[in-house]
Amino acid sequence: MKLLVMGGTWFLGKHVVEGALARGWDVTTFNRGRSGADVQGARPVRGDRTVVDDLRKLTTHGPWDAVVDTSSSDLSPREVLLAVSALKDCTARWVHISTVSVYKGWPHTALAEQSELLDCPADADDSFGYTGRDGSPTKYGFQKAGGERAVATVFANSVFLRPGVILGPDEYVGRLPWWLRRARQGGRFLAPGPRTQVIQPVDVRDVAAFALSQATAATIGGYNITHDSGITFEGFVNACMEVTSSTGRPLWVDPDALVSEGVTQWTELPLWRTHRGVWAVDPSRAVAAGLGCRPVRETIRDTWSWLQNAGRPVSHPRWAEHGIAPEKEAKILASFGSEFQG
Repeated sequence: MKLLVMGGTWFLGKHVVEGALARGWDVTTFNRGRSGADVQGARPVRGDRTVVDDLRKLTTHGPWDAVVDTSSSDLSPREVLLAVSALKDCTARWVHISTVSVYKGWPHTALAEQSELLDCPADADDSFGYTGRDGSPTKYGFQKAGGERAVATVFANSVFLRPGVILGPDEYVGRLPWWLRRARQGGRFLAPGPRTQVIQPVDVRDVAAFALSQATAATIGGYNITHDSGITFEGFVNACMEVTSSTGRPLWVDPDALVSEGVTQWTELPLWRTHRGVWAVDPSRAVAAGLGCRPVRETIRDTWSWLQNAGRPVSHPRWAEHGIAPEKEAKILASFGSEFQG
């Protein structure tokens, strides 16, 4: 099996490359060489996927049986279209990493693969789309929906993986690392209610394994990549405390109270959001096609082990967005006292 990975040096791309090499595949990676290190055993090709001449150079290293594209998150549909058009004669199949944000109903309603997508042309530039007043839909979602359309325009034999939240070793966003470090710090800390809320983060290694299985499959269309059983928020917080040997004491606070205190959803308390559709994404089609999700507690344990063994993600601005400032948390904790503790 000859595989081309667009990206391939950090987080999901890195795990895709490592998994492919472990299967004995011949792996080429294409990236600018500015972020993570090349995975030993892969054949790196340097270039910018938005530059025609660089894409032409890449084609001389093919052909490949499949492409797994892990590097289109910041690209416009037009730029995705440029790459797929350049590679259309070099590969038979395209596995595209997308997002649940492509759905029109995200994050307000429960979602399945049949749910309506946002409408964005395949050749749109980065100005297309908008972000709604309540934070949805997002311009990012429009752009990613257009990226899917760009791929489908060129490749009939294509599949779209739509993750919600990906966690695990090498995470560059900082969601799970923030919770782990906050738990380890100890003392009282904010925890967003309701504690029984089930969340659906999926392990990066499981996403990578499914992407590789899809590289050799014959199916087409979209797959929601979310955890099939998930974990309650209380279970998540308790697991963070257990693996870090924390002596902390979570103060579970009603979500409306957190909103009234100006706590920014999704970032200041990572993974917390009040919209009812955030954690109501049906992955049954992916599970039927072979998606296997390890327990979230295992992801938490392995991420802490990675951090404890000098694990460092690639530098990324999103890391700084996550986590509530200590002084703001302290002020909110003081205002609530033990009101919501229980």
